[in-house]
Amino acid sequence: MNGGELVADVLAGHGVRTLFTLCGGHIAPILVGCQRRGIRVIDTRHEATAVFAADAVSRLTGIPGVAAVTAGPGVTNTMTAVTNARLAQSPVVVLGGATAGILKGRGSLQDIDQMALVRSQMKWSAVATRVCDIPQLLTTAFERSQEGVPGPVFLELPVDLLYDEKTVRQWFDKAGSGNPLQQWYVRRYLRRQFDAPADIPAPRVVTIEEPSDTALRKVAARMAKAQRPVLVVGSQASSPKVAQAIDLLGIPVYLSGMSRGLLGTAHRLQMRHRRKEALRRADLVILAGLPADFRLNYGRDIARDAVFISANRSAEDLKKNRKPDFALNVDPGAFLVRLAPAVQGMNRDEWIRVLRAADEEREREIVASANEPAEYLNPLALCQAIERAIAPKSIIVADGGDFVSTASYIVRPRAPLSWLDPGPFGTLGVGAGFAIGAAVSRPDDERWVLYGDGALGFSLAEFDTFARHRIPVIAVVANDGCWTQIYREQIDILGDDTGCMLARTDYHLAAEGLGGCGLLLKDPEKVDETLQQAKRMAAGGRPVLVNAWIGKSAFRKGSISM
Repeated sequence: MNGGELVADVLAGHGVRTLFTLCGGHIAPILVGCQRRGIRVIDTRHEATAVFAADAVSRLTGIPGVAAVTAGPGVTNTMTAVTNARLAQSPVVVLGGATAGILKGRGSLQDIDQMALVRSQMKWSAVATRVCDIPQLLTTAFERSQEGVPGPVFLELPVDLLYDEKTVRQWFDKAGSGNPLQQWYVRRYLRRQFDAPADIPAPRVVTIEEPSDTALRKVAARMAKAQRPVLVVGSQASSPKVAQAIDLLGIPVYLSGMSRGLLGTAHRLQMRHRRKEALRRADLVILAGLPADFRLNYGRDIARDAVFISANRSAEDLKKNRKPDFALNVDPGAFLVRLAPAVQGMNRDEWIRVLRAADEEREREIVASANEPAEYLNPLALCQAIERAIAPKSIIVADGGDFVSTASYIVRPRAPLSWLDPGPFGTLGVGAGFAIGAAVSRPDDERWVLYGDGALGFSLAEFDTFARHRIPVIAVVANDGCWTQIYREQIDILGDDTGCMLARTDYHLAAEGLGGCGLLLKDPEKVDETLQQAKRMAAGGRPVLVNAWIGKSAFRKGSISM
């Protein structure tokens, strides 16, 4: 058994069903070993896409997603996706190829100090130096990715640990110079590499931190006194059990990140708009699984005299920018589940009616904005049509700036774990990888990718990956020939559009050239018809890209965050 096969055995033991990669000689035994053991290997056109796909799998299944990349540029190409996973707190395992241990620092192909590069962004990283170490290190990698605050981890696997011993010895024999001392050194090195047996440990169970009974009683006592409580739930608390807990709590809730869709599309407690105003009027605020960062105006959106309760797996995020009255460094989902029975039956109907009225007023404003005339398609009207078209069983991937942010006001995820966006890093380019991860995690669900035309440029070539691996997606690119989210503010502040303008490119033709289907949409009268056509094409097994030409809108004017 070679090192690549050992890797495959450990992955299979951890429930990994798909490996994402871009091939390279340094990692070929891992890919072949996985394929032979029934682990599906999906090769992408960029290493960042492979990591984004692994990230999506971890979010949707709870099992860390795995990407394998070759040495040097293969590793460096992952770093944006790795950082996105770190800030989104996604448990991702990245396997990086490397030059033979004996050749490190001697100028071999693609040899760089990869560990120095990855340490700043990986939660944990290690280098395997013997074949027998691979199973133990990889098992540790899975454990470290999930414990505490989840995040990406990295295991470097030198090429001479992955191929079989006979092949590796032949490499070194061919490279030998006949120098007896050098030959002795190489023999000793190879004995160390291969002589010890490799045992495969069982996967380790990762426990989560739960709140104490004392802390729960104190929080419940304060909640009983609150007349205007507000709950904000983030990505750390997105399980169906949390949905049941929110029902029991009976207080208004705002959902963000991966918790979108947690309560379906029309739950009586879920508010979608005017969150800032609600937080400023609230007398008690609970943040469950998100920090008081730029999304909450660094904590300034929460009224100064409100009781502030925060539950977070991250001790750093727990107190970021604003110190809570009650800080619980625990799993926020477990906190809500344990808290709900202690405070169920709270009657806050009047407060809920106040927030619902504000929510409905904002909905009317959105409808009015969607009815405004625009060159080609009104972007809000396009989002309304997408909302009408999406199936009950669907996953929505958001990859863009202005258009995707607009869509978040209108397009409603149908169920828990059915909305994928980058998270707080705001990364563009996640769309294709997230869609691939969604396809392997929930193959029966309809997959929609909402692209801005700027974001699409990062992963358009992955339509080739969709086509080769028979991954049908329904992608809609809002094409206004502009980096609109930046343009709008840059023009107002600096009076100059430098760097903001794009062309209204024929993206639908590019998708066709890459093996998919393409549809051009300019006519407002044909929006519903075109989206239904795209659904039929995807149902037939083909990836499809709708190139939707949109006009300008002032709907999100002044909304840029920095």
